[in-house]
Amino acid sequence: MSVREIPCLSLAIARLTSAGPENFATWVIQSPLPGGYVHHDSIWSPTLTQKWLAWQEMFSLQSEFHIPVAHRDPSTSLPPFNLPLSSPKENYGGRLMQELGISLWQWVFDDPIRQSLAQSRGMAMGQNKLLRVRLEIRDPNLIPLPWEIMQPEVGKQSISLDPQILFSRTTSNVDPLAPQQSGDSLNILLVLGQDQNPPDPRETQSDSIRSSSKTLQLETEAAALVQAIEEGACVASAINSSAFRVSASVRTLVQPTPAQLIDALDTGMYNVLFYAGHGMPAPDGGLLFLGPNAIMNGTELAQVLVRNRVILSVFNACWGAQPDCMGQQTIERSSLAEVLIHHGVPAILGMRDSIADREALSFIQAFTKALAQRLPIDQAVRVARQQLLSLYKFNQPAWTLPILYMHPQFDGELLQPIEEGITQLPTTIPSVDRDDFPAAYLHSLERSDKIWRIYGGLMRVGRHPENDLVLQERWVGRRHAEIICRDTSSTANRQYTYFLRDFSRFGTLVYCAGEWHKVHHQEISLESGVQLKFGSPYGQILEFVIEDS
Repeated sequence: MSVREIPCLSLAIARLTSAGPENFATWVIQSPLPGGYVHHDSIWSPTLTQKWLAWQEMFSLQSEFHIPVAHRDPSTSLPPFNLPLSSPKENYGGRLMQELGISLWQWVFDDPIRQSLAQSRGMAMGQNKLLRVRLEIRDPNLIPLPWEIMQPEVGKQSISLDPQILFSRTTSNVDPLAPQQSGDSLNILLVLGQDQNPPDPRETQSDSIRSSSKTLQLETEAAALVQAIEEGACVASAINSSAFRVSASVRTLVQPTPAQLIDALDTGMYNVLFYAGHGMPAPDGGLLFLGPNAIMNGTELAQVLVRNRVILSVFNACWGAQPDCMGQQTIERSSLAEVLIHHGVPAILGMRDSIADREALSFIQAFTKALAQRLPIDQAVRVARQQLLSLYKFNQPAWTLPILYMHPQFDGELLQPIEEGITQLPTTIPSVDRDDFPAAYLHSLERSDKIWRIYGGLMRVGRHPENDLVLQERWVGRRHAEIICRDTSSTANRQYTYFLRDFSRFGTLVYCAGEWHKVHHQEISLESGVQLKFGSPYGQILEFVIEDS
């Protein structure tokens, strides 16, 4: 069992066909609490459809609008949704985003589902953990909606941005998950396929110059993607202490044939697949256009990914998370993401709609950085989504485009988490037999009798009883941080320096230059007299002191 096992609340939504086209049921299929398994019946209102149509008119690039429910009176067309603005300066796009998000939240989290969520969040907070929320949409006609924008009320964050929630979609109609083993390196296969519609078969040899230019453009795009990935991993390595740094390797395939892609995956070297190129919905999991006359469907790809234990597949392809349609009816389990998860791929990240190149690069860089910091995949997606939000603003759809599907048996871990590595003795820990370390201690500024000496140049801090300093505060991690003394001189004359290394979820606060600064998964040097708070601004203040300094 993982040290950071996260409580999970899974919801399912299905249509009640016998009751009518507008009737649905939402129920809890997994809960961290025995009393959390509840259900609730609801009706999809015409107003919800109106708001969704207004969203599509504002943000969607698709030519035909999607209508999720055939209302009881199809002869009466729905009037346009009227969204009054409180002032001329108010942004219509942001207000519409908020309006639909609140309406979707109220529809899903109505009593008693809302109570189950509140109880689950309370339990997770009591354990100093995040809450994993997974949503299973069993009616294919509801899949195209942007459930990631759900928010409880004005001023509250959307569910996919909430720092205390890890949100993803899932499905219970899956093959069993093959045994997975998190590692210590990102081994990425980057595939660049055709980035536009398939060529017209009537094209002739006179188009060879244009094809050559296109190849150069793809190679430039590949270089940009590799740079974004490597920069993300590099930044993460600079943040992580040396004992927990992650290496990243990227191999690039530009417009491979299906056989070349399969051969590369069959080496078994990769735990991540990145695909950038053209794709389109189709009944067998969509189509990926790898190159001219080189097409692969989702079902074919799924078998190769599962066989080679690829943990994460990322698709920067048009509508990779959207199902195919026949007329206005959505085809069940037809999206690329759904087909891959059905076959047992642990995690799939696709786009709900087309995403601009600069937005995709920003997302990939932030996403890779978060993965290289050993965050769970769903947490890394949230971090990267927040990056899109900060760059391109709430009233733009960029942050709503990534859609994450996770297998219901998958714990989200791509790389071995930091907290698990702490149970092993790091190579930098000094010998406890040394007596020449400068004597140091922590003491409470609130109670003068509370003093904790640092023996042997090492102090482990956390809630777990095995730590040297045990702090029973809910925001303190089980193995939160350590204070360590090392010889930092480059000569025979020893010069010892104390360092703080943070491993926690919420970080450690250090008082410096008149204000508190957060140290998160970093290592910093400590000077005598510096004040510390572990995990929260509300924690007790401890002062670090080096004697005779």
